[in-house]
Amino acid sequence: MRSLSTAAGLRVRRRRRAFVVVAVVVLIHGSPLSSFLTATGKELANFGALFFVPVGRNGEFGGIFREEISEYSNLDFQITSLLIAGSELALGSWNVKQGLALSPVHQGNELVWSGRVSVATGFTSEYNNYVVDDNKNVLRSESGEKRKLVLPEGIQDGDVIEIHDWWQDASEALFLRSAFKNVIFNGTENAKREVQSASLNKSLDAEDTVVQFIISCPRLGAGFTVVVTGSNPQLGNWRAQDGLKLNYVGDSIWKANWVSSLEFGPNREVDLDLSSSKPSRYVLLSDGALRESPWRGAGVAVPMFSIRSSEDLGVGEFLDLKLLVDWAVNSGFHLVQLLPINDTSVHGMWWDSYPYSSLSVFALHPLYLRVQALSDAIPGDVKDGISQAKKQLDQKDVDYEAALATKLSIARKIFKLEKDKVLNSSSFKQFLSENEEWLKPYAAFCFLRDFFETSDHSQWGRFSQFSKEKLDKIVSEGTLHHDIICFHYYIQYHLHMQLSESAAYARKKKVILKGDLPIGVDRNSVDTWVYPTLFRMNTATGAPPDYFDKNGQNWGFPTYNWEEMSKDNYGWWRARLTQMAKYFTAYRIDHILGFFRIWELPDHAATGLVGKFRPSIALSQEELLGEGLWDFDRMSRPYIRQEILEEKFGSFWTVIAANFLNEYNKQCYEFQEDCNTEKRIIAKLKTSSERSLWLEKEDSIWRGLFDLIQNLWRQNALKTLPVLLNSSDMLACGEDLGLIPACVHPVMQELGLIGLRIQRMPSEPNLEFGIPSQYSYMTVCAPSCHDCSTLRAWWEEDEGRRSRFYKTVVGSDDEPPSRCTPEVVHFIVQQHFDAPSMWAIFPLQDLLALKDKYTTRPAQEETINDPTHPKHYWRFRVHVTLESLLDDKDIQATIKDLVTSSGRSFPGKEDGVEESEVKLAQVQLNGKA
Repeated sequence: MRSLSTAAGLRVRRRRRAFVVVAVVVLIHGSPLSSFLTATGKELANFGALFFVPVGRNGEFGGIFREEISEYSNLDFQITSLLIAGSELALGSWNVKQGLALSPVHQGNELVWSGRVSVATGFTSEYNNYVVDDNKNVLRSESGEKRKLVLPEGIQDGDVIEIHDWWQDASEALFLRSAFKNVIFNGTENAKREVQSASLNKSLDAEDTVVQFIISCPRLGAGFTVVVTGSNPQLGNWRAQDGLKLNYVGDSIWKANWVSSLEFGPNREVDLDLSSSKPSRYVLLSDGALRESPWRGAGVAVPMFSIRSSEDLGVGEFLDLKLLVDWAVNSGFHLVQLLPINDTSVHGMWWDSYPYSSLSVFALHPLYLRVQALSDAIPGDVKDGISQAKKQLDQKDVDYEAALATKLSIARKIFKLEKDKVLNSSSFKQFLSENEEWLKPYAAFCFLRDFFETSDHSQWGRFSQFSKEKLDKIVSEGTLHHDIICFHYYIQYHLHMQLSESAAYARKKKVILKGDLPIGVDRNSVDTWVYPTLFRMNTATGAPPDYFDKNGQNWGFPTYNWEEMSKDNYGWWRARLTQMAKYFTAYRIDHILGFFRIWELPDHAATGLVGKFRPSIALSQEELLGEGLWDFDRMSRPYIRQEILEEKFGSFWTVIAANFLNEYNKQCYEFQEDCNTEKRIIAKLKTSSERSLWLEKEDSIWRGLFDLIQNLWRQNALKTLPVLLNSSDMLACGEDLGLIPACVHPVMQELGLIGLRIQRMPSEPNLEFGIPSQYSYMTVCAPSCHDCSTLRAWWEEDEGRRSRFYKTVVGSDDEPPSRCTPEVVHFIVQQHFDAPSMWAIFPLQDLLALKDKYTTRPAQEETINDPTHPKHYWRFRVHVTLESLLDDKDIQATIKDLVTSSGRSFPGKEDGVEESEVKLAQVQLNGKA
């Protein structure tokens, strides 16, 4: 916030050749995310340093913030041209090449763009602003919803309107997404107030010019309105109570039409040329979104399976989220983040605990079902079975196989008793009708998986190839197995109802539920069966060597056939996001780098070492020859020479050469056919008759052999990511950890994607530890995440690193405590609360470490995932119930104090304006900064 340095007014004065409008508008709270657009990327239209002030029911002020326009810059390229395209013929009928070109005019050191167009009586239009090149090809378009231009009564055929608008970038549009609009600010006055008319209250004289003030106020507090104030009596003589009141016209937009006729105080000018045969009769002055200090919030992250309550059966359940939401509200959090919750039942064993390898990207996981809530009339013997199962499954960690099998067994008993009642209910029929496109293939897949005892659909005989005709036969009524099909419908219906109940509860409490969008699907999944052309089934997805694993990672998912997906404008992706949006208002895009380029591996690879980035640009043999490169074998196949073998394996090289290699030229080797892939190498090492020669060296040998095998991206991302972002109203965050190409962060900024910052994994070069106070606003900051050790475990596992952190970050030369004490945790957590990041989201384990009571469990046992272990068992459970955490008022108070002292928002804060803000607004309005 900057103090008011000069008084400013609204002036309208007659000139011989021009009509000048200089505006000051007084306005309420907002976000400094709006940006003007200039030739150097600053301004689209300059119509004054605008002030908006909130006025309460009793005339009190809510806040005033002044920002110099030139300080807002959201584009980093030289602009060729700007134009407006809209739904009406006068604006090109959405044909950008036929749109209204904007003209630049120098005003001081700034280049201001505006446009004039002649309209007909009753003219209305939707429109957007575009940056175009000399051929009117779109270089960039605005984010957010389409603009709406509605003219007041009195405009005649042929009248000229002049548009001075505000470029809306992606970050500014975030506050119009469902996470804010329908959750955090859902209780604000905008959600309740009635739409008002912005029509003129007088008839126009022949020489009158109408100026319309427009402002977007998604965060307007309850009981406040918006006024324009200035030094003229019509604008209240700087008294906000007497200013020109703006009318709420819907979608957080406020407007007022003002008929100019008098002259008052100095400020920036908008010159309107009245010497034209058609002077502008109507001037649109839009100030974009309201600007104030950046909104910042906080949240808690925990996997669904890790939650523990007094009601669950050995694993977290969707209805437990209501308790977690209550704890989040008490702790000052606006957000609860989960890992993926889709069905992963591919193998029928604990391997399926991996939440990122989905059987279906649409179906919910039966693991999270609360069987007690399936019916109000559960028989006594079934209730006894539930009570017994609850005791048996109440273990330190999740027993994935036992928990899932127990729930499905109990659910089958209840299904037999009430299937007719449920399947014939209007609620179930509506659910089936709305979801049958994915639900019927999912149920058929589950039936065939169990019948053939494998999810590998290539082993299903005539059912290996999916078709609509075969599907209809499998799910048709009257078959012997129809009850099995209906059981899968029944389970998904109840999962939907239970998650919907918790999601509605979270919205009511102003807590965002944040989901997780995995980058891949299991190669033996419903999706690869139904849509085989969308996947490259002879490849695998992974990550190159990085912080997490020096051997890279091989996740086993097939890569995507983006070319095929583009044919229906990425319909499969759009359907995924639409489904997620039924429950979540925000989501994390797993491994967002995959939308720029994916690390693609052959399906025979065992690690992530032998991959390549896709897409990539191939080089022809002629191009290589032109660069003086002639040894093509060296670049297209493993380059193995005797000196390399000697250097890598020492005197043992002859054994390696004799057992794994063929000498095709003198001192030149290639792999033997039975070990020319990673998997074949592993198999030969374990089965060869010569195995006794290398038993003690097996690990070093296979690593050595693996070593021997070893602005396109931006365009790829801009094809796919906007489709995802526009297919739902959810707030999107991108997991951008690891090796980050230079193109990634600019694209994320352009699209309004929020990045991730983990202190121990700094994105800045030459830094061992990130500096939270220097993080950018469009980020989520956290001390740890599910893919690494917890804060406690990280602190205690490396003495040298702990000492360096204590010296460089804490700023102490003392010996650091060997144990991660609550004081250490408080220091690190507070750093993240105080960071400029829009969100600070903490793993629940790190928050509980604020209190000694919750640190009795060995820190290593709280780790959720080990990325270096491809068959890791995802089974961590919080060792205390949510009911117990809700009873612990001390830790909730400690966390909320951290939230409030950092200036972050918390549930309840948005319901009104703080007293300090009111006082500050009054001082600034009086010009006494």
